[in-house]
Amino acid sequence: MDDVKNYVQSTIDRIYSTQIDNIAQAAKLTADAFEKGSKIFVTGSGHSHTFSEELYGRAGGLAFFVPILTSELTLVEHPTKSTFIERLPGYAAILFELYGCKKEDVILIASNSGRNAYPVEMALCAKEAGLKVVAVTNVKHSMATQSRHPSGKRLLDLADVVIDNCGDLGDAAYHLDGVDAAVGPTSSVSNSIIALLYTVEVARLLQQRGIEAPVFVSANVDGGFEKNEKYMRQYARLY
Repeated sequence: MDDVKNYVQSTIDRIYSTQIDNIAQAAKLTADAFEKGSKIFVTGSGHSHTFSEELYGRAGGLAFFVPILTSELTLVEHPTKSTFIERLPGYAAILFELYGCKKEDVILIASNSGRNAYPVEMALCAKEAGLKVVAVTNVKHSMATQSRHPSGKRLLDLADVVIDNCGDLGDAAYHLDGVDAAVGPTSSVSNSIIALLYTVEVARLLQQRGIEAPVFVSANVDGGFEKNEKYMRQYARLY
């Protein structure tokens, strides 16, 4: 377990030593968009959908994110359903239209490989419509594989800002004697660290500009639910 801890810590250290400027750039795009009254969307598929959940609807998170997060993109119905859906051309374009993404909005797209149709198509739709695109992806993995989208593009080819989760090819990173496949994926930890650094930096920038950062609090502290409801009614797409 010490070896695993050290490997995970080394991944976090790489993020901090190489990605801080990119995270700061993404935070500035977000703060600029919020200040102008534009929307900030976040999406991902498969296990990368958890990046959206790190940003949306939780204590300490900013209330204004709009998650593009359908059940088909998660693993809640079937472990491989999202795999088929994220490789399906046309699905992202439908969601892009349904959610009303517009020029000068920002969209964060999380995809470890960055090669499947869903993240690539979402980025293409966003760029065509004039949105700023932030990619959270595994650069090593993405660069070692070919796109599955008809355009031949990968997510990192289309983003205005690329945040590398600093993982290895295939995500799983730890090798045990006698076990053919690597175990212990790092992207979940990496995405959580990136989301944390990004969220706090956005809040800091807004405060620096004299703008109140709408921050969710725990619904399990007195008054928390009521405060969150106010933010939900103001920002969330469901109200």
